[in-house]
Amino acid sequence: MLRILAVLLLIPLLDIMLLFVVAGFLGAVPTVALVVLTALVGLMLVRAEGRNTLRKIQAKLGQGEPPTDELIDGGLLLISGTLLLTPGLVTDLVGLVLVVPLTRYPIRVAVKKWVVVPYADAKGRGFVTGNVYTGGFPGGDADAAGPRQGGQGDTYDVDEDAYDVDFEDDDDTRQ
Repeated sequence: MLRILAVLLLIPLLDIMLLFVVAGFLGAVPTVALVVLTALVGLMLVRAEGRNTLRKIQAKLGQGEPPTDELIDGGLLLISGTLLLTPGLVTDLVGLVLVVPLTRYPIRVAVKKWVVVPYADAKGRGFVTGNVYTGGFPGGDADAAGPRQGGQGDTYDVDEDAYDVDFEDDDDTRQ
């Protein structure tokens, strides 16, 4: 969490420093024009890619398939649009990287691998990736009897004979 906060504070600092460096070479008016131009070009690209992604989502839904990659692309396009609207050359550069499909693909794969799958797996208790525990408890020995890890009670190894029930004796105990 501290790293995320540091990156969020570092980006505006880098933007300001780069704007001062570019303004020193080009001047104030051309620097402002460059920032506005990169934002406008980036937003036009976001609009075009957004339409393309929406078309892909509709095609996948029409085929009855889940549009997982397309939804991640849509989220990345929303982030890129936000970055492109933020004044600064660093944010514009990151926004343009997220807009271009060639550079967005590895980012989508990384987001899917390190964000989406772990989140869904945690919410689904292992059913997403197939890491479901069927023979015991996670981190414990499935054949050992004794307390669970974490101290939540006792675990007993029960064989199939324990499930056999004799229903003939039930009539004698009822009153």
